[in-house]
Amino acid sequence: MRAAPTILHLDMDAFFAAAEQAAKPSLRGKPVVVGGLGPRGVVATASYEARRFGVHSAMPMGQARRLAPNAAYLVPRFAFYRSISEQVMELLGRLSPLVEPLSLDEAFVDLEAGKVADDSASARAAGERLRVDILATTGLTGSVGLAGSKMIAKIASEEAKPDGLVLIEPGTERELLGPRSVRILPGVGPATGEHLRRAGMTTVSDLAEAGEDELVRLLGRAHGASLYRMAQGYDDRPVVAERDAKSVSVEDTFDVDLHDRVRIRTEVERLAERCVGRLRASGHSGRTIVLKVRRFDFSTLTRSETLRGPTDDPGVVREAAGRLLEAVDTTGGVRLLGVGVSGLADYTQEDLFAQAEAAEGAVAGGEGNAAPVAAVAAAAPEPEAEVAVERRWAPGHDVRHAVYGAGWVQGSGVGRVTVRFEEPWSEPGRVRTFAVDDPELVPGEALPLVRGRE
Repeated sequence: MRAAPTILHLDMDAFFAAAEQAAKPSLRGKPVVVGGLGPRGVVATASYEARRFGVHSAMPMGQARRLAPNAAYLVPRFAFYRSISEQVMELLGRLSPLVEPLSLDEAFVDLEAGKVADDSASARAAGERLRVDILATTGLTGSVGLAGSKMIAKIASEEAKPDGLVLIEPGTERELLGPRSVRILPGVGPATGEHLRRAGMTTVSDLAEAGEDELVRLLGRAHGASLYRMAQGYDDRPVVAERDAKSVSVEDTFDVDLHDRVRIRTEVERLAERCVGRLRASGHSGRTIVLKVRRFDFSTLTRSETLRGPTDDPGVVREAAGRLLEAVDTTGGVRLLGVGVSGLADYTQEDLFAQAEAAEGAVAGGEGNAAPVAAVAAAAPEPEAEVAVERRWAPGHDVRHAVYGAGWVQGSGVGRVTVRFEEPWSEPGRVRTFAVDDPELVPGEALPLVRGRE
């Protein structure tokens, strides 16, 4: 525990939804929900306007639509959010070499390590300056918590929402925590909270009064002792700089279970291409290819193959994932597919042995392997069909029209797509409707939220 509030916790406000509102003038001040729009979709983020209707993250999208039927429902644009996150993390890196990202929109910062704060006044000044810089750079707001420990700094940032700063002086932790619900402590989820409630403990002061021995009896040695220390306001966890990624993966959940073996193979190949794209973007190569298949009955199978050396060759990853798929029974249907690469290296190596093995694997299996390859070739869609798949217009995604310029998809169906033409710095724009295959309408790039930062 520190004598000065030099641990900062930043949490961007309703990040995905706020980014969409900033990008789309017509949605500002209105309820916006970002997430999967299919029958199995869940809410990723809801704007504060949508939260007033009871919509919150991780809620089934069908329930969200019943609570807020007039909200704008958008598909996430993760590349866009990631680009904003990189700008924010760069600003945090200017404050200190010790930045611990928790997600795209949340991080701890050790201000003392950066020599920008050593007391309450300097810590508050650093936090306020950060909020100003984030707004100027991204056009978005973030909430800041400052305290002598990570646990209390995170609680402070939650109290600061939205768009605020709360500093909690070291030494006041027990007074702050005492009347709060036990759920405010890290590691106390619904199950643990209910277990404690049945034991008569609903507030943090109840935990402190119960004593360590009683908590250990209820929750076990590690969890009970840790919880008792936190109930005392004690948290000595250091801010740890970002660790190297151990794997890169992508996965998709399908609205309707897939049964067609050729379609499943095509989806696996598409996922392999996306996975390699992320792998290369991170500057890594990898040795182990992993296939994840969740079947119709929710059973999940994972298969892996380790190559002789690291690779970032899309052909090698695609073929390895395809070989792994051949060993999985998908007869009853598939609801989720994923492809990943682990055993990462921070260099790229052209693995001739791995490529040779991939080529041999397609031939050495004889007729057993030849048939699926032939089937894929024979059943491959015509070029026109591939274009149609690529031109599905997801709500919220960027487009550009040869005449009307930049816009975003409001919705599509029955061969038509509706687009609102506006830019982050413009007035709310006009809505126009086109045929889904209009040659003058193409997918577009996300525009910067702050003009002049192209």
